[in-house]
Amino acid sequence: MAEHASSEPPLGFEHSYQSLPEHFYSRLSPEPVAQPQLLLLNEELVEAFSWDREMLRQRAAQWFSGNRLPGDASPIALAYAGDQFGQFVPQLGDGRAHLLGEVVDRQGKRYDLQLKGSGRTPYSRRGDGRACLAPMLREYLVSEAMHALGIPSSRSLAVVATGEWVMREQPLAGAVLTRVAASHLRVGTIQYFAARQDWSGVRMLAEYTLNRHYPEWCATTTPCLDLLQVVSDRQARLLAQWLQVGFIHGVMNTDNMTLSGETIDYGPCAFMDLYDPATVFSSIDHWGRYAYGNQPAMATWNLRRLAEALLPVIEAELPGQGRQRAQTILTTFPELLQEYWMQGMRDKLALPGKEAGDGALIEELLAIMYRGKADYTLTFRRLADALAAGERGVAEWCAAFTDPQEARQWFAEWLVRLREDRRSDAERVAALNGINPLYIPRNYLVEEALSAAVAGAWQPFQQLFRVLRNPFQEQEGMARYSAPPPASWGDYQTFCGT
Repeated sequence: MAEHASSEPPLGFEHSYQSLPEHFYSRLSPEPVAQPQLLLLNEELVEAFSWDREMLRQRAAQWFSGNRLPGDASPIALAYAGDQFGQFVPQLGDGRAHLLGEVVDRQGKRYDLQLKGSGRTPYSRRGDGRACLAPMLREYLVSEAMHALGIPSSRSLAVVATGEWVMREQPLAGAVLTRVAASHLRVGTIQYFAARQDWSGVRMLAEYTLNRHYPEWCATTTPCLDLLQVVSDRQARLLAQWLQVGFIHGVMNTDNMTLSGETIDYGPCAFMDLYDPATVFSSIDHWGRYAYGNQPAMATWNLRRLAEALLPVIEAELPGQGRQRAQTILTTFPELLQEYWMQGMRDKLALPGKEAGDGALIEELLAIMYRGKADYTLTFRRLADALAAGERGVAEWCAAFTDPQEARQWFAEWLVRLREDRRSDAERVAALNGINPLYIPRNYLVEEALSAAVAGAWQPFQQLFRVLRNPFQEQEGMARYSAPPPASWGDYQTFCGT
């Protein structure tokens, strides 16, 4: 077990989750590793938590491998259940993760600090509790890129190599990721207690979640109904943002959907290149359940599972009314998601105000992109270039489609709608470039960077990371990082390695 030395300095941990009954989690320490080596440390997060940088660097390899722990750490593994590709599993839990505690940043926001790949727990089932280096680097890179894109997400503090091999199909280098999240409370956490008909546990968890994430709701007398309402809103916002950047989570099981409305668990995730709603990358998603275009339906499905888990307590909170109130939330969720998505797409096109024809304009562009085999990210980003460069720019934008004339007709319609307010074209260009990223974690660049890093060559990873930290501003000499994949790239699959 990890050495928890009282001589180790504290890191400022608090432990509010441990105020809940002990059957909500299991107390245990991480398993030590052979030769911990710090590979990555997120200096931005170190600053945000007001930690002593030198002190942390000296201890990071030991602390963030789990070999030793900060003096105020109190490691636990969380219990939860989940629907995995539609099949309910009543006990999942942190099978290879240890929550060390909660830290509060300079703005007073509370975050969990969790080690991932830190050894077996009571929830490991037949797993070894370990993680491989490449998937941990992938989560570090993509989670930080999502944060830079302005999308609610867990973040990554550190990656530590373990000096050990992890046995999968072949021996792979091991690593531990330190993840920072608003919390690790999931739809599956509620399901865990509901499956055991522990209704007092469901209510306690709802109250805790509201108090931690939604304090404006914490005085309510109907915590389970209100939790369903606020999670509905947060998930609708989050899904709309995923769709707007072409992000595909890849494994939207209920144990991967947070109650805080953050993106979490970057396993088989990827970003779409050519626009196609059927795009799916995950090697285990054989039927496209979590394809790009299915994500809204799957979010609705997950919310229904949350409602089912909360419903007995909701009915007790509001006798004779609870079921109908819950049903109303579920019925309106697709409309809410559509509303957030529409507003985000108006922003991506810099459309002023709201008009009835906006939906048709947006859908026609997407249809042209699909038929024209257009790159999702660059189609939107280059609208600003076309607007700024006049006819030459318009011709270049249209040339990216297999039917340039069809694209030109749409562009003309967009210009009429775009110029209905008094902004200058320069202001419109700035608005477009402020919402449409130039740089995303292109799948081929991510794989290139991971392969090099695992082989010990860190420059490609570090360069890609630097570019992705500033996704909206064109960076000199970085044109290859905005380019679509080469024709030789071919089909791409992701794997649930994290």
